[in-house]
Amino acid sequence: MADIHSKVVILGSGPAGATAAIYAARAMLEPVMIAGIQPGGQLTITTEVENYPGFAEAIQGPWLMEQMQAQAEHVGTKLVQDIVVSADLARRPFTLVADSGGRYIAETLIIATGASANWLGLPTEEKFKGFGVSACATCDGFFYRGKRVAVVGGGNTAAEEALFLTNFADKVTLIHRRPTLRADKTNQMRLADNPKIEIIYDSVVDEVVGTDNPRGVTAIKLRNLSENTSQQLGVDGLFIAIGHSPATELFRGQVEMDDDGYIKTAPDSTKTSVPGVFAAGDVKDKVFRQAVTAAGMGCMAALEAERFLAGGH
Repeated sequence: MADIHSKVVILGSGPAGATAAIYAARAMLEPVMIAGIQPGGQLTITTEVENYPGFAEAIQGPWLMEQMQAQAEHVGTKLVQDIVVSADLARRPFTLVADSGGRYIAETLIIATGASANWLGLPTEEKFKGFGVSACATCDGFFYRGKRVAVVGGGNTAAEEALFLTNFADKVTLIHRRPTLRADKTNQMRLADNPKIEIIYDSVVDEVVGTDNPRGVTAIKLRNLSENTSQQLGVDGLFIAIGHSPATELFRGQVEMDDDGYIKTAPDSTKTSVPGVFAAGDVKDKVFRQAVTAAGMGCMAALEAERFLAGGH
């Protein structure tokens, strides 16, 4: 397979990658967007999207990503269904080697490989993902107005998700495997002060219980680790808040990252520590993790890549 040369190669095809592709294509940079392991990103496993601007009714995540990719192709992006297995960022142009054996030679690179939620790994959790099991309270909390939900985790993310869910749910149960939370003291005080929140310590979720038709969660089975006892807790939704993992393994040791593996960028910019390499979306954002913020960063990355190529480093 012949090498593919491009002024802009975009790794990832979620909201950040697709938006970068749209802007780069309209700047006549003829970008190549490599779809990656999960074409369309995390939105492809999100059933209903109600918070993406421009749509009065709820839309389907996979449909939204199909539209973004179609738009990117329509304006001149070359979309490649491939997976990059190694990257050399030591010199420009950058060289990427794909699973297919193909090599991509990039004058600039936009990393939009995203992140994925850490899950518990239960078969029943997998069965109800998108049908009562979620990893994003901001995305799905609205659907639990007046209902009972549980959150798994003990850090700041779990505390913040639990507090956010009290805006909708009647009862929020926070489940943590240890006897104390890892969340900071301010968040712990907020949890303690909220009458809608109950915390169950020393416990793990063993099983998600629900119905098949319609598919939905009705309860979770909990096991107390110190007493080895079990109980069933009736809930309508389960939120997993045990962290995210950015897809940055390819670039470890090549671009600057924080302790959690998120790519560091310059303030108000998508520039990484390597000139000509830009990062956009959840691969560099552990705070907001929204489709709309990822799309905004994709736009920034394409504009910065265009400026870089024009010599305005």
